[in-house]
Amino acid sequence: MTAKADFHNHSTASDGRLSPTQLVDLAAANGVRILALSDHDSTEGIAEARRAAERHEGLFLVPGVELSTDIAGDEVHILGYFTYETLLNQDLQAELANFRAGRFERGRLMTEKLAAIGIPISWERVLEIAGEASVGRPHVALALVEAGHVSNVNEAFDRYIGRDGPAYVDREKMTPRQAIEALRRYGSPAVLAHPRYVKDLEGVLPEMVDAGLAGMEVYYKDSDEALIAQMAATAKRFGLSPLGGSDYHALPRPDEREPGNIPLPDSIARDFLERHLPWVPTRALI
Repeated sequence: MTAKADFHNHSTASDGRLSPTQLVDLAAANGVRILALSDHDSTEGIAEARRAAERHEGLFLVPGVELSTDIAGDEVHILGYFTYETLLNQDLQAELANFRAGRFERGRLMTEKLAAIGIPISWERVLEIAGEASVGRPHVALALVEAGHVSNVNEAFDRYIGRDGPAYVDREKMTPRQAIEALRRYGSPAVLAHPRYVKDLEGVLPEMVDAGLAGMEVYYKDSDEALIAQMAATAKRFGLSPLGGSDYHALPRPDEREPGNIPLPDSIARDFLERHLPWVPTRALI
């Protein structure tokens, strides 16, 4: 069953493989009525996506972003959602530009580390794959696949560029608290992305809740009923609104899910919008 709302998607403005227009068109074809574009450290694709959404009657685009934050031994991603007016804030855009610069340098250093361990790829080719997008690890992963060093993107992360991989490079990041507080400064609710990947979820949630975390992804991607129930119980215990997203990148990996191909109930999406994004019309979910 296709969900009518999907709050986590990526385009070529960061590390997705579809342009904002292509992403919106695909979501519309899949029956999605409320779509969030949440590129990494970037809102550069929102204007194009909004124009595309206006061509599809009944489809509403929610401007979003995904921020990478760092804790001891792990990485935590935070989603935020903005009004269109907020996107014009120069301070917000300056902060995002700074994070994109860090992603660029990390990608270059990864290619150097890969070469040093006998897995060469061309930095120029990584940039070609990224195009006008903010360079990210998936672009390095695609270059590794293309060069024949791995068979798919997941293997690239598992063997080489994941957090414990030999070519991993850290970059300047905020803590989860800093990211949540930054989003709140711009009027954005903060949502914990893919909590199933957080190693010590119960241990890190109290501080994030204290900082003002509004929700967490419960209905994520291909989560089964047991995992959804577990995440829903955790969200309820910490007073967080459940949410859902496909985390779609259009990458060649077995766990990829297209926009709307998630088990997010309309009632959950409507409740989140009414509580945290009251300016977004919910009539599409009725």
